[in-house]
Amino acid sequence: MSVVGNNRVGIPIVLLHDAEGGIVTVETRKGELVRGMLFEAEDMMNLYIKNAVVQDVNGVKRKVDQMYLRGPEIVFIVLPNMLRHAPMFKRIKHWRKHGGAPPEGVGAAVGQAAAILRKAQERRRGGFGGGRGGFG
Repeated sequence: MSVVGNNRVGIPIVLLHDAEGGIVTVETRKGELVRGMLFEAEDMMNLYIKNAVVQDVNGVKRKVDQMYLRGPEIVFIVLPNMLRHAPMFKRIKHWRKHGGAPPEGVGAAVGQAAAILRKAQERRRGGFGGGRGGFG
């Protein structure tokens, strides 16, 4: 399920980005547990964790200043409880209530692609002189 449209990231990835700066616990495919501050999360679920404590399958712990985990190596992630009140959930409630319409002021197209779309809409409505070709 996408948070804001078809070509954007889904809810789990947005939630992961919202967790940046919080303490997370990650289990890897090897069975290791990694607990530390989530410094950065990428859309492919690659994680950059700082001040991590890594516990291997035998229970031996070691401290690591920084660690990069690739998304395919992650089994599950325990996120901070504070994310229950993340702004993303308010947006989802709004979109569900209003049939997918974005909140006021959000979702307005910007940039060159938006300018092209606006010009095409103006032409369909008869703007720019309303005739065929020329400028008026």
